[in-house]
Amino acid sequence: VQLQASGGGLVQAGGSLRLSCTASGRTFSNDALAWFRQAPGKEREFVAGIRWSNTGWSGIGPYYADFAKGRFTISLDNTKNTAWLQMNSLKPEDTAVYYCADTVGVLTFVAMEYDYWGLGTQVTVSS
Repeated sequence: VQLQASGGGLVQAGGSLRLSCTASGRTFSNDALAWFRQAPGKEREFVAGIRWSNTGWSGIGPYYADFAKGRFTISLDNTKNTAWLQMNSLKPEDTAVYYCADTVGVLTFVAMEYDYWGLGTQVTVSS
């Protein structure tokens, strides 16, 4: 099972990026899918998460960290095994490596509860 995050890059403050997370060897049915980020010298932190079911959105989530509310949107299409994180109104403090993570367990804010991780994609926001 592999998750691959992509879509990061360099953007000016106020700009937007759309991150993608694609799974191989696994589908997102009945899973909790989340985005985390980690800035240099800081702990990995929860960004957004949603729980899916094999018939579509489970009704659980999406949940967002306070810094993401109103700016970021998580979405998922389990027919494409792909999840997205749309990030608008980006700020320099959003600079970090962004990771997608997946678990068959409960949707949680705790990184260690996730079973599968992508390699991450770098997001850099210039002022």
